[in-house]
Amino acid sequence: MRCVALLFACIVLSGCTQEASIPLDPEPAAISLSGDSLFSPKPSQDLVERYDVRREAYVVDPTNIENIIWFGRFMAYVGDYEEAISIYTQGMDLYPEDARLYRHRGHRYISVRKFNEAIADLEKAAELIEGTNNEIEPDGMPNAQGIPVSSLHGNIWYHLGLAYYLKHDLEGALRGFNNGRATSENADNLVSTSHWLYMIHRRMGNTEAANRVLDPISSDMPIIENVAYHQLLLFYKGELSEEDLTGEGSAGDAITYGVANWHLYNGHQERAKEVYDELLNGSSWASFGYIAAESDVIEYLEP
Repeated sequence: MRCVALLFACIVLSGCTQEASIPLDPEPAAISLSGDSLFSPKPSQDLVERYDVRREAYVVDPTNIENIIWFGRFMAYVGDYEEAISIYTQGMDLYPEDARLYRHRGHRYISVRKFNEAIADLEKAAELIEGTNNEIEPDGMPNAQGIPVSSLHGNIWYHLGLAYYLKHDLEGALRGFNNGRATSENADNLVSTSHWLYMIHRRMGNTEAANRVLDPISSDMPIIENVAYHQLLLFYKGELSEEDLTGEGSAGDAITYGVANWHLYNGHQERAKEVYDELLNGSSWASFGYIAAESDVIEYLEP
């Protein structure tokens, strides 16, 4: 088993040059739902250095499950999603019953727009955690306070709900996010799942259920990380205006997507298209808001 893992490590690391410690691949990192080639931006020096630490640990012991998971996570952070998927796949040969591998591979299948594969992995992860204790999931890219706000069970259900949502399977999405909401009572988990649940109910034409999702949401919630989702929920409640919503990077994409979608299910198709286009003209193609916008435009706005 160790020989197989070492051989895989050599294959993975053979893409690295002497000058750079991350693989340099001229091929697209993903293909958009409309068929466009998507390329990853150059990672920051800080990110490269953190990647190197995980890479070196993996080289020392490629059979250690923590090394496999963290090397895969950082391979994705530097933009090589397919290589990250390969690392998790190899890990499954060694640890076929470890739900974390299916959780992380499922996430990266979403990044590369392979939703059916994501659903298969995340359903498997959900099966594997049945009857087990939940655990905090350490952050690879910590928030400003350095406090992890998500859990293994929560992330499995969240990503499963998202994968179904991206396929416009609203019943499946509802199941995923409802289960994710039940995994933790912390404010960040509540707002992240409630945002998607509200949109799902609105898509399903169930305004009463959507409004019930908003009942526990207030402006004074102790949000650590998911500020964008919190803002959107206050917007849905009418406590913030569209102009009040702010965010950068993936948080900005989340807000832009939420606003575009709000216009769509409220019947403002022209305005929805404008906001979707604003998002899709950006470069953050791996964000969930961007991927959801791709899917929505094809499903609802293209002839």
